[in-house]
Amino acid sequence: MFGDFYFDCCVSRHLVIDFVLLSLSSLYYQDIIVNVALIWTDPYIIPFTFLSVRMIPTEDASARKREIEDKLKQEQETLSFIRESLEKSDQLTNGMVSILSSFESRLMQLENSIIPVHKQTENLQRLQENVDKTLSCLDHVISYYHVAKDTDKIIREGPAGRLNEYLVCIAKIQKAVEYFQDNNPDSPELNTVKARFEKGKELLEAEFRSLLTRYSKPVPPILILDAIGGDEDIEVQEDVTLEHLPEAVLQDIICISLWLVEYGRNQDFMNVYFQVRSSQLDRSIKGLKEHFRKNSATTAIHSPAVQAKRKETPTKKAPKRPGFDHDLRGVKHLSDDKHAAVAGKDDVLDVEIDSYIHCISAFVKLAQSEYVLLTEIIPEHHQKKTFDSLIQEALDNLMLEGDNIVSAARRAIMRHDYSAVLTIFPILRHLKQTKPDFDTTLQGTAASTKNKLPALITSMETIGAKALEEFADSIKNDPDKEYNMPKDGTVHELTSNAILFLQQLLDFQETAGAMLASQESSSSASSYSSEFSRKLLSTYIYKVLGNLQLNLSNKAKVYEDPALRAVFLHNNYNYILKSLEKSELIQLVAVTHKRVESSYRELIEQEIQNYQRSWCKVTEHLTERNLPALMPGTKLKDKERQIIKDKFKGFNDGLEELCKIQKVWAVPDKEQRDAIRHAQKRVVSDAYKAFLQRCANISFTKNPEKYHRYTPEQVGDMIDKLFDTSA
Repeated sequence: MFGDFYFDCCVSRHLVIDFVLLSLSSLYYQDIIVNVALIWTDPYIIPFTFLSVRMIPTEDASARKREIEDKLKQEQETLSFIRESLEKSDQLTNGMVSILSSFESRLMQLENSIIPVHKQTENLQRLQENVDKTLSCLDHVISYYHVAKDTDKIIREGPAGRLNEYLVCIAKIQKAVEYFQDNNPDSPELNTVKARFEKGKELLEAEFRSLLTRYSKPVPPILILDAIGGDEDIEVQEDVTLEHLPEAVLQDIICISLWLVEYGRNQDFMNVYFQVRSSQLDRSIKGLKEHFRKNSATTAIHSPAVQAKRKETPTKKAPKRPGFDHDLRGVKHLSDDKHAAVAGKDDVLDVEIDSYIHCISAFVKLAQSEYVLLTEIIPEHHQKKTFDSLIQEALDNLMLEGDNIVSAARRAIMRHDYSAVLTIFPILRHLKQTKPDFDTTLQGTAASTKNKLPALITSMETIGAKALEEFADSIKNDPDKEYNMPKDGTVHELTSNAILFLQQLLDFQETAGAMLASQESSSSASSYSSEFSRKLLSTYIYKVLGNLQLNLSNKAKVYEDPALRAVFLHNNYNYILKSLEKSELIQLVAVTHKRVESSYRELIEQEIQNYQRSWCKVTEHLTERNLPALMPGTKLKDKERQIIKDKFKGFNDGLEELCKIQKVWAVPDKEQRDAIRHAQKRVVSDAYKAFLQRCANISFTKNPEKYHRYTPEQVGDMIDKLFDTSA
C-alpha cells in the first residue's frame, strides 16, 4: 500500500502549496520530496510550477513533523522581523519626505527674496561701469585738446638723440588728428594738430636725410680689394662684410622709414635715400680708381686679395721681343730712350686696365651690398625701382669708361696700332666672367639697365674682331720699304711684332675665339662652342702666318744678293718656327693645320740650300772643268799655267769676298748658325783639298805662295767666322 510514487504535473503554485500542506498532514508517508520548477513564460501570464512529489512512508513521521514545524517557526520569526523592518523603513521614508518638502518650501521663499535684490545690484553695477566709462572717455577726449601743448617742446627739439620718445609724441598727435577729423572736423584744434603733425613729419624726414648723409661714407679701397679678391688657392677665405652704416644708426633709419611709409604716406625719403647712397657708391669706385693711380709705381698692390685677382685676370704682357738665346742681333729695336718711354706708357696702361677690371668687380660687390642694405630700409614693392636709380650713376660712369676704351681702340686701329687693341682682351674676358654675377645683381631692374653690360661686351667683341682682321690684312700688305729692311738679313720687325701679337693672344684664346665667332653669320656660329671658337682662332693664326710668309717673300726681293735674300728668309722662317714651338701656338695652329711645323722646316731647308748656292762661284774654280791634264813632271804650257793661276786667283778672291760680305750677315740662332757653317765648311774644304791634291807637285808659277794663300784649315777657320761681326 505504501511505496514511492512520483507525480509530475503542471499546476499553479497555489495548488502546489495546498498539496504540500495536505501531504504534510498525512500520516501515511514518511517523506515527501517536492521538486518545483517555475516556468516564467510571460510577465502577464500566471506562472506554473512543475511539481515532482515523492512520498516516502516512514515509521518516524512525528520526528519529521517536528523538524518541519521548527523550520516553519523559524521562517515565521524571520517573516515577522522583515515586516517590522519594512514598517520602520516606511516611517523613515515619510519623515524624509516631510523634511524635503519643508526645505523646498523654504528655498522657494529664499529665491523669491534674493532675485529682486540681485537684479537691483546688477543694475547698480552697470550704472557704475557706465559712469566710469563716461569719465574715461571724457578724460580721453580732453587729452586730445592738450596734445598740441604737451608735445610742443619735444616736436620743436626734433627727434635727434631720442627717436623713440619722438615717435610716441607723433603717434599721440596722429590720434588727435584722427579724433578731430571723425568727431569735430570744424574745430580749430584740428588745424593745430594737423600743423603739428606735418611739422613732426618734416623733422623726421630731415632726420632721415641727416643720419643717412652724416654716416654714409665711401668704402675704403683696401676694404673693397679684400672683398673682391677671393683667392681660391687659400683654403680658409673669410668673407669680408661691407658695413655701410653703424648698427644703431641703421636701426634708427629703419624706424623712420617704416613710420614714413605707414603713417607719413611719403615716398620722398626714397629719393633722398638713392641720391645719397648713389653718390657714395660712385665715390667708392672712384676712390678705388684713384688708389690704383697713386700706387702705379707699385702696381702689384700689397693686398693679397689684389694679387689673387690679378692672377685671375692677367693684363697685357709687357712688350718683350722673344729671341733665340737672348741674342737677336740685327732685329730692329727701338732706341733705349724710346723703348723706356714705351715701357713706361705700357706700365701706366696696365694700371688703367687693372683699375677698370677691379672697378667692374667692385661695382658688382658694392651693388650687392647696397641691395642688402636697401631691403632693410625701403619697402619691398619699391626696392627694385629704388635700386635701379641708386646704381645708375656708378654704372653709367663704368659703361662710359668702357666706351672710351673702345673708342681709344678704334682710334688705334685707324693708326694701325694693333697692339693697343690688346687692352680690350683682359677687360672683355673679365666682363664675360663677371656677367653672371652682374645679371643676378641687376635682376628686377629696368631692361635698359640690364642691357648696358651686354651692349659693352658686344661693342668690344666687334672692335676686337675688326682689329684682328685688320691686323691680318696689315701683315699681308705691309709695304716693302728698302730702308726698313735689316742690312744683315736678320729677323724683320714685322715678323717679331706679328709673333709677339699672336703670342699675346694665347692668354686670351677663348676671348679672341669668341670675338671671331661673334662676326660669323653661319649656322655653326649660332651653335657657338669653345671648340668652334678654338678652331676659328687656329684658322686665324694660320692665316696671319700665311700672310706673313707671303709678305716676307715679297720683302726679300728688295735684296739684290740672292744669298742675303736666302739668309733673311731663313732667319725669319726659323724665328717663326722656334717661336711657335716655344709657345702653345704650334698646338693651336695644329688644331686645323697638322703640317705647319713640317712646312716651316721644309722652307728653312730650302733657304739653306739657296744660301749654299752662293758658294758655287767659289767652288766652281776648284772643279776639273778646263783644267789641263796634270801629271807630275809634265811641263805645262803658258795657257795651261794661266788656267791654274786663274782658278787659284778666282777661288782666293771669291773666298775673301764672300767671307768679307757674309761676316756681317746675321744668323741669330746659334744652332742654325753652326749647322750652316759646318755644312759649308765641309763642302768648300773638301773641294779645296781635292784641288790642292791635283795641283800638288805641279809647277805652274815661280811664286806659289802668291796663289796658294790658304791651307784647308785656314779656309775652314774663315768659314767659321761667317755671321760674326766681332771676328
